[in-house]
Amino acid sequence: MLDLIIKENRFTAKGVVGYFEANSVGDDIVLANGTTLHTLRQQQIKKDTPNYALADFIAPKDSGRTDYLGGFAVTIHGGDEYAKTYDAVNDPYSSIIVKALADRLAEAFAEWMHQQARFQCGIEKPGDLSNDELIREKYRGIRPAPGYPAQPDHTEKKTLFALLDATTATGCELTESYAMHPGASVSGLYFNHPQARYFGISTDLGKDQVEDYAARKGMPLAVAEKWLSSWLSY
Repeated sequence: MLDLIIKENRFTAKGVVGYFEANSVGDDIVLANGTTLHTLRQQQIKKDTPNYALADFIAPKDSGRTDYLGGFAVTIHGGDEYAKTYDAVNDPYSSIIVKALADRLAEAFAEWMHQQARFQCGIEKPGDLSNDELIREKYRGIRPAPGYPAQPDHTEKKTLFALLDATTATGCELTESYAMHPGASVSGLYFNHPQARYFGISTDLGKDQVEDYAARKGMPLAVAEKWLSSWLSY
């Protein structure tokens, strides 16, 4: 199926990357153009490790140091349309395989784009890492996505898409529920801090943090609770 997709040129890949001067202010990341990205901090009780927020991986404003945040969006066009040709002839198996391949290619595109970003930022050179090291994510930096464990609020995608003008650049659109269409799409942020790591916000967000988060976003508390409902402790 993959050979056929390539031979018939069924898919088109489009992506966009941006880099922005940034500093952290508390748990917010404030860009030089005035855009603010909001993050959440882990609340679980720990013994030997910090309670992380993504803002921790950007230099604080009061440090006097200019830092940078990256953003990206990638999408694979053509998967849904090609899948429908198999649906039309009652071949659901092939339809599912087409969609699965589109999803995997979107993830592969995101991985490749992240590598190019590290090259552009000068923190990695071609050949520095073996293929096995790349698969094991031994590189410096992370690319967390809104809606996933480190920042479970999908509404942050709206800010990211506006920042990148992602729909114009890639043809990927956000639905009313902040899902991406086409579905074979990936978006997120680039953090290059040498200690940046993936983590999850556990399902114990207290009301005090959610109230603070809603206030920082200028969002009614009830709306913030709706988007974070699966992560609340109350």
